[in-house]
Amino acid sequence: MSYAVKEMFLTLQGEGARAGRRAVFLRLAGCNLWSGREQDRAAAACTFCDTDFVGTDGVNGGRYEAADLARRAAGLWGEGPGAYVVVTGGEPSLQLDAALIEALHGEGFAVAIETNGTLPAPAGLDWICVSPKAGTEVVQRSGDELKLVWPQPGIDPEALAGWDFDHFLIQPMDCDDRDAALAQAIAYVMDHPHWRLSLQTHKLLGLP
Repeated sequence: MSYAVKEMFLTLQGEGARAGRRAVFLRLAGCNLWSGREQDRAAAACTFCDTDFVGTDGVNGGRYEAADLARRAAGLWGEGPGAYVVVTGGEPSLQLDAALIEALHGEGFAVAIETNGTLPAPAGLDWICVSPKAGTEVVQRSGDELKLVWPQPGIDPEALAGWDFDHFLIQPMDCDDRDAALAQAIAYVMDHPHWRLSLQTHKLLGLP
């Protein structure tokens, strides 16, 4: 099987419980909640995505076999311990499978996924981050990190608080009224200390 890769690059994890960690970001093309075309956004299951996941034209984009993709990721990491790859999208569960996870492990990587949770995460992952979207059926209700973009009409965070995660994070939506979204996220965390605030620090720092 070959994998459609939008882009792959070395950076710092920008958000969530592992913010600040050096990581190779592997963005797989495609999503099951939005086509990625602006003309389809208003009718999509997810309307607020801030990521280009269409095609294979990004940095290190293309179609790869598992071993070749893992080697390219290892080349980006370079020397040194703690190799860490974040497989994201779009929706990476559309493509990520046991063969690619095994190949990445073979290159020494701990493998993380950032998923909307509407598909089950494949076995063998070292870190699972689920970011649920209102109006969708989330089947992946366990993992390491639940990251809720906020505000989202139609989602009650307390309905998610009983899911099986180690970290519960509220992240302000990157939208036209960012200040209001940030204020609402802070207010929610202040009133519900089970949750923590997550910020998109990569955008603040000008990182990809």
